[in-house]
Amino acid sequence: MKFTKEEMKVLTRVATEARDNAYCPYSNHPVGVALVTDTGMVFPGSNVEIAHYKGVCAEASAISNMVTAGERKIAAVVVIGPAMEYLCTPCGDCRQRLREFASPGMKVYSLWKDGKLGATTDFTKLLPMSFGPENLAEVGSGPHKNKLKKRKKARKK
Repeated sequence: MKFTKEEMKVLTRVATEARDNAYCPYSNHPVGVALVTDTGMVFPGSNVEIAHYKGVCAEASAISNMVTAGERKIAAVVVIGPAMEYLCTPCGDCRQRLREFASPGMKVYSLWKDGKLGATTDFTKLLPMSFGPENLAEVGSGPHKNKLKKRKKARKK
């Protein structure tokens, strides 16, 4: 999904405001996300840490907001971190979470601390050869299990 300059400004503002609201007293590493669905809805997310260090990443926060609102497909993710020395991309756990809801061709936009675009990445490059819901169909479980049963029945005929 490509965005106009104006759309990118809005997404940058949403991600930056989320980052600025992050609760990260232990790592001091605030991250903000603007998640865009296939229908064009935008969901913010920020990381939330707690004393025993099992916090919630910004991407997971945004995904929870999205699912709560009834949306299920992510077209793009805009991520902004706290640094100018390195780009902030989703961690491994969040890459898997994003994969669960990713639309084909989902893009990840990584912003520098100042909000300038640092990189645009096709999500499959961040998580190559990924495992998703459709893989569970091979063992007859998950949301695709009925499709597998139908294929097996069709082969028997």
